[in-house]
Amino acid sequence: MSFVRRAATVLAATTALTAGLALPALAHVTIQPGTAEAGGFTKVAFRVPNERDDASTTKIEVSFPADHPLAFVSVKPVPGWKVKVTEGKLPAPVKTEYGDLEEAVTKVVWSGGKIAPGEFQEFEVSMGQLPKDVDSLVFPTKQTYSGGEVVDWSDAPKTDGTEAEHPAPLLKLVPAADEGAAAATTAPAVAPSVSPVAAGTASSSDSSDGTARLLGGAGLVVGIVGVVVGFLGLRRRPSA
Repeated sequence: MSFVRRAATVLAATTALTAGLALPALAHVTIQPGTAEAGGFTKVAFRVPNERDDASTTKIEVSFPADHPLAFVSVKPVPGWKVKVTEGKLPAPVKTEYGDLEEAVTKVVWSGGKIAPGEFQEFEVSMGQLPKDVDSLVFPTKQTYSGGEVVDWSDAPKTDGTEAEHPAPLLKLVPAADEGAAAATTAPAVAPSVSPVAAGTASSSDSSDGTARLLGGAGLVVGIVGVVVGFLGLRRRPSA
């Protein structure tokens, strides 16, 4: 049985290592979804997981970009939480499609609620008009725990592509769909048709491929079990 115990130990260690590597990424305060169309309006959720085993998250403070202010910001009520939206005067008016913008939302704070250990909460915000001259917006966020600890999620993205220790929530801006319409006009006016027979064949092929993979995986598991059982049987066989 020592072989089985060793195999179980290795499997447990591998699982723990994989989970340990995945947890840090999941624990960050993030924006969901992480992308939005430049020049438009969007609804996002600031997803806040609780990282502590002995304290609850009791306050979230999100700072909005002052270099690219947003003219319209509204928040969705969260049961059990109070929200305060702070507006401030901009250093200089910003021209928008709706006129010169002299004030904008600088901060949104949620407080009075509780995110218990092992839980997360999402705080939804509708905002716009998103700028067209940048490819991302950063929202530095402070997370306060019931014990008084404050975690500052404000690190800017690293230029080498690695993740910062406390990355700020980042919203990536992508070109609007209508901006690609001009390129689409060069394509044929009528898309190639697919006959029902061809479509059915493709669907059947995909289904068969999925079934084959499932059966192949099941066969592999059965084979491994057989090897282990055979090995144990050899070890138990009395020597001649």
